[in-house]
Amino acid sequence: MSSAPVVAESTGLPGVLLLNLKTFSDSRGVVVETFNERTFADAGVSGDFVQDNHSRSRRGVLRGLHFQKKAPQGKLIRAIRGAIFDVAVDVRVGSPTFAQWIGVTLTADSAQALWVPPGFAHGFCTLSEEADVLYKCTGFYDPTDESGVVWNDTTVGIKWPVDDPVLSIRDAALPPLTDREDLPRYV
Repeated sequence: MSSAPVVAESTGLPGVLLLNLKTFSDSRGVVVETFNERTFADAGVSGDFVQDNHSRSRRGVLRGLHFQKKAPQGKLIRAIRGAIFDVAVDVRVGSPTFAQWIGVTLTADSAQALWVPPGFAHGFCTLSEEADVLYKCTGFYDPTDESGVVWNDTTVGIKWPVDDPVLSIRDAALPPLTDREDLPRYV
């Protein structure tokens, strides 16, 4: 494998990083180092990962924007098949970047991952016919602690690449970002 460290690119939101992963390719194909605690910590990704999730979605499905209220999770997201438009929104009350968002396209071929630290809402929409997404979490999922922000909140103003996404009933009913009591605090 390459001895080069994971290369982290700033996204404009403090702590949210686009990571270019270590790769090795030859005539047989490609190997990607998807996680290495030392090199990821050096790149700015910290926290103990305790849960891995895998989702599969068809074109136009939008999942999110989700966060946990009292026990925020950091998430390390990768597309392992297909392509997604991945979004992070700062929902930390008192943050200088509150309500700001970034969006990046992650593909199975890009050898990139997005680090979304605790205190940010996360969501994505599927750009390809189907997409498989893996994400590592720094906290356990707790359905009693979950919350979110509606995908088309005008306060946030995300420029999604779909006009009429396929949403779950839960995601379609998420509230807007303003006038909330359940948001994490900026520290």
